[in-house]
Parts: sequence; C-alpha cells; structure tokens
Amino acid sequence: MKFCLFILIVIFLCGKSAAQSTEPQPTSEQYHLSRQPQQPDTIGRGIPNEDGEAIELDEVVVRGDRIRNIQMKSAENIVHIDKSYIEANFSGSLMQSLEKIPGVRAMTIGSGQSKPAIRGLGFNRMIVTENGIKHEGQQWGEDHGLEIDQFSVDEVEIIKGPGSLLYGSDAIGGVIQLRNSYIPTGKAEGNINLYGRSNNGSMGVSGQAGGRFNKWYYKVNATYMDYADYKVPADSIQYYSYHIQLKNRRLRNTAGRDRNAGATLGFVGNSFRTRLLVSNINARSGFFADAHGLEVRLSDIDYDKSSRDIDLPYHSVNHFKLVNNSAWRTGSITWESNIGFQKNLRKEFSEPVSHGYMPIPPNALERQFDKSTYTASALVRMPVKDRISLQSGLSMEHQDNERGGWGFVIPDFRTTSMGLFVYGRYHISDNLILSSGIRGDKVSVHIDSYRDWYETPDEDGNPVYKERASDLRKTFDSFTWSAGVNYQQDKWMLKAHIGKSFRAPTPKELGSDGVNYHIFRYEKGDKSLKAEESYQADLGISRQNHMLTIRWEPFLNYFPNYIYLNPTPEYYEGLQMYHYAQAKVIRYGFETDVELRITRQLTLGMQAEYLYAKQLSGDKKGYSLPFSPPWSTNFSIGYHPGKGLLGVDGDILLEYKVTGAQNRIVPPEEKTEGYQLLNLSLGRSWPVKGNSIKLRLQAQNLLNKRYFDHTGFYRLIDVPEPGRNISVFLGFSF
Repeated sequence: MKFCLFILIVIFLCGKSAAQSTEPQPTSEQYHLSRQPQQPDTIGRGIPNEDGEAIELDEVVVRGDRIRNIQMKSAENIVHIDKSYIEANFSGSLMQSLEKIPGVRAMTIGSGQSKPAIRGLGFNRMIVTENGIKHEGQQWGEDHGLEIDQFSVDEVEIIKGPGSLLYGSDAIGGVIQLRNSYIPTGKAEGNINLYGRSNNGSMGVSGQAGGRFNKWYYKVNATYMDYADYKVPADSIQYYSYHIQLKNRRLRNTAGRDRNAGATLGFVGNSFRTRLLVSNINARSGFFADAHGLEVRLSDIDYDKSSRDIDLPYHSVNHFKLVNNSAWRTGSITWESNIGFQKNLRKEFSEPVSHGYMPIPPNALERQFDKSTYTASALVRMPVKDRISLQSGLSMEHQDNERGGWGFVIPDFRTTSMGLFVYGRYHISDNLILSSGIRGDKVSVHIDSYRDWYETPDEDGNPVYKERASDLRKTFDSFTWSAGVNYQQDKWMLKAHIGKSFRAPTPKELGSDGVNYHIFRYEKGDKSLKAEESYQADLGISRQNHMLTIRWEPFLNYFPNYIYLNPTPEYYEGLQMYHYAQAKVIRYGFETDVELRITRQLTLGMQAEYLYAKQLSGDKKGYSLPFSPPWSTNFSIGYHPGKGLLGVDGDILLEYKVTGAQNRIVPPEEKTEGYQLLNLSLGRSWPVKGNSIKLRLQAQNLLNKRYFDHTGFYRLIDVPEPGRNISVFLGFSF
C-alpha cells in the first residue's frame, strides 16, 4: 500500500506540471468508457433519469459534455460505459467483463457464469436492471448466474452505493443498469461477432440487425456459445482429504452452452416514444463433478470421456422477458412507464442417490424453481421553479416461485412489494446542485408449508413426514431517505451523499431448511429475521484535464442488523450446518482511479480498491464478513501508436494486477494468499467500403499463475482459478 501511495504522489506531481500544456487530448473516461458513443435513447432507462430533455432535430442529437453531465446528474458515484468497452474486455460473462472497474467484482461459477458484487455486496443486496426492469432470477444462490446476453447490451451505468431511494428493497449495495438503447439510423444495419477463448475451448457467434422506417424502428439479436471444461494450473486438488486427479488439468463437467435471442419494436414521435422488447435466454452447464458429494466417486459416468459433454450433475436455465417502455411529454412535464413480465425456469439435475433416510429418488431432477415476476413502475418529472426539479415515482412487483424435484432448500413463496418516492434537485448554479428524497416501501412475503416426500423417525422413533417449512406470512415496512451535493470548480468535482437503505429478508433467509450440495452445506432459515437496514456515507473527489484524471471514492457503511449465514459446530450427513442470523456490521473502504497521459501515444493508469468489514455483535463478533474481497491494485501501460500495424485507432494495453492476501475471514472460510497477474490486450479496426472490421486479442493470466480468488465459487474446496487464457474477438459492422 505504501508503494501505491508513492505512485499516486508521483502521478499527481507529474500531472500538475503537465497540465500547463494546451494540446487537446481525450480524457480517461472518453477513451476507456466511451470509445464509441451510442445514440442515446431516454426510453427504458428506468429511474433515475437525466435532468433536462434530449434535443433532437431529425437525426441530430446535441450532447454537450456527456460524461461530465452524467457525473453531475447524481450525488452518487456513477460509472458509465458503452458497448465498445464490453467488446474490448470480453471475459466470458458480462460481470467478468466489468471487473476492471474499481469496486465491481464477479463471483465466478466455472468459466461461463458469474454473479455481480459492488463493494463486496452481492446476491440480494444489489440490483441489476435491464431496460428499466429489475432483473429477477434465482439470485439468492451462489451457483446461480446472471441470465442476460451481454452482446445485446449497448450501455451500462453502475451506481456504487445505496440505491434504495429510487429502486426499493435489494438496492442496498448498488445498482447495475443495462440498456439496449441504440436506435438504428438507416433502413438496414447491424453487426456479426465471432469470439473464442483458449482455456475452455469457447466458441461463439452473436449478431444484431435493425432498421428504421420513418418513426418506427426494429432490432433483433441472437447469440450462441459453446464451451468445454476449463483448465486450472494444477494436476490435482484436495476435497475432504481425498486426492482428486485432474485429466489434462481440466475441471471435469464444467462445460456448457448458451442460446439467446431477442427482438425490439419501437416508435419515436415528437412527444411520445414506446418500445416492446422480448428476449429468451437459455443456458445449460455442468457442475464440477467431484465437488457434488463424495458419492460421485462411485458413479458409472465416464467424466473424462469428453471435455465438451455435459453430464450429471448439471443445471439448465430458461429466462423469458417481455418489457414495454413508454415516455411522453406534455408541456414541461415528462411521464414514463415501465411494464415487464419475467419467467425464470431453473432445473438442477444429479444422479439419484440415497441420502440419510431419503430412499433412492425416482429420477434425476434434484431441484426445480419456476419463478414468475410481474413488474410495473411509473415516473413523472417536472420543473417546480426555475432552478428546482422534481421526480416522483411508484413501483410495484409480484413474484411467484414454485419449487419441484426431490431435493429441498427453499419452499414455495410469493412476494409483493410496493414503493413510492419523491426526489428533488435544486440547481443553485451550473456548478452546485443539491438533492434529497424520501421513500416508503411495503413488502409482503408468503411462504407455503412443506413436508418431506419420505418418512423420517421422530424423537420417539415413529416414522413421520418431517416438516421442513411452515406456513408463514410477514410484512416489512420501511421509510428511507437520502441527501447529496454536487459541486464543480474548474477541473475539480466533489460529490457527497448520505442515506438510509433497507432490504426485506428473502424467503430463503426466512424459510430454508435443507442440504445445498452445490455449496457443500446445510442451510437453516430464521422466520424471526427483521428487515435489514443500512446507513451509508459516500464521497467522490475527482480532478480531470487533458493530461491527468484522478478519482478517489471513499465510503462508510453501517448495518444495525445485517443478515448473514452463520456457520455452527453442528453437522448433518457430514455437511456443516449454517443458520441465518443478524448482527451489527460496519464496512468502509475506497476506490481510486488515476490516469496520466505522458504523450499522445503513451498512457499510464492505476485502479485500486480496499474494503474493511467487521461484525460488531453476534456469535462472530470481531470477525469480518464471508466472501469479503481483499485489497487490489491494477497498474496499466497503454500505447496508441496512431499508425503502422495497429493503425490510427489501434492500441496495446499491458496490465499488472496485485491482489493482497485475505487473512480476515469468518471460519470455516480459509485464508487466501495474495497474488499477482499479468494481462495483455491489443486491437484495431479497419474501414471496409463504409463498413468496419474490429479485432481484439486478450491474454489473461499470461504467466499461467496458480492462485485463488477469495470470492470465487470453488474457493470453498480449494480449486484454483483458471490458468492462461487467450481470447479473440472479431466483429464486422454494416
């Protein structure tokens, strides 16, 4: 950390003297995050929306300093990226592609899936929205990925910090907003992308096409990906003191396939816009066979027969989504509505094996979750006085989740939530903006009772159908608030934000009672849990000119009643029992991002993040929180020759990532040693008769380092992260 501080001081002093130059240069965010800006579309962006109206004259859009305006529109720390950033950093899944952003992490699940986390908070503590609708899958599980096609995303906006004021429950840690916002300008246009990865033999193709006819437009997209078992830099691993040999260093049965498709039909009028989006995501992937219970050692399945087949155990997910976004303007008042339906069908299959008193199951369907979600929200924006603007919104959501299969973890449940908020901004001047808001929420949870399908002896030895979950109805009410300030002076910007957030307990936290073999433990819920609350303060300080960009974003977070899964000394069928509990928790940390342009061709960069968490009460008082990420720093050198082999827009980027050891753990977590990684990427594009061809190469873990990610899914059983991986992206736009 002393070395990082030294680098910061040197870069700041160099940038101070370099700032005297008047040669215009692109800023850090313009280069890295907005290399190919997309045509904006205000429909479906959800809440919050930008203040002021987009000015349109046929196909002309007046932008101004868009990046600066984005930062001034909210007192929260915001990161905005576009499609070119996702393509340039393609790493197998959408969240892995966003991991370079300080404060954003991906909990990897094999090689094709990952779960997002912001500042160490994931699962149901952060929200992912797609086109104004909160994405609802089975996000409560560590082994459940994000069912979104990353190649259909045009823009991403990440809010680091509490978002409950505008989004309600679950936005306690932050929000990732995904937008399919590009509007075609010609009668026919599109792109075709080919990509591959060496580590798991991944091969994929995606395509988008669209067109515009007067005020109507359409878009269609499709993606197909096939990948094999991925490789780790190890010949064997240890699990429950068993020595497991890996053939060709592959984690057997981690192959998978993704098939995605979507379509959009939209209308753009002078004072009214609307669009209808439909998408279907279908994925199937295997679980690492040797991690799914020791009985797999007796299986007749030949897992080493092929690296591309998907044997038991595996899971399949189908996520269907139908969304309508509309916006209309009457005078100075803007109205918006977002309506959505989602159906998430997840199935988990494993070999039918007897466990405890359970006889051999009749089939391979271990668990099934069929979740339907209905969402609706309305928003009105209006000026109150010359410098005061007001937003008010109403949101409603209903979920119905039905279980199936012979394995039990969570019961059937239904949840209904409703929220109403008012948010105002006072533009004292162009450089000083104050904001504040209040919100009220009500969340109702109804859990159905469930009994085992087989008999178990009770305390007196009598056979009974054991009750795993009892009928439960609970309602959670909450009042939240926030206040913030944005101040800009010359090249400096200050953002400060304080607020209260909340999260209603999930049905899993209230009513789970069963073995979760995929994550190697028995989980027991607690129906007496209260709604989780959080108080947070965020600060953002940035300085930006044509030579130097520097940002520092510290935060402080206090939970009076944080919900966590507490390991106990009890065991069931050889698996440790975990009980949900609540405790006081404090969290604080920071992210920083520095970039210095030495010349027009050479750029130096550094991104760093740090998080400290401590439980202030409960059984684990004094310990950290599970899956707390260690500090990390990423140093980079970018070279943009402007001519030669890489052409005018080509670039080479060398990165050196340093991750510290994580010694502050919650038993039975294992401590994780620090590590260093070397990554390399290069790319360029070629114009071809009015079209373009784009090529991007990436080498991740260039030295094939053996290391453990403390937040990785298979870290629980000491499986190292993937080894060297060469990625290729080839795109053709027409």
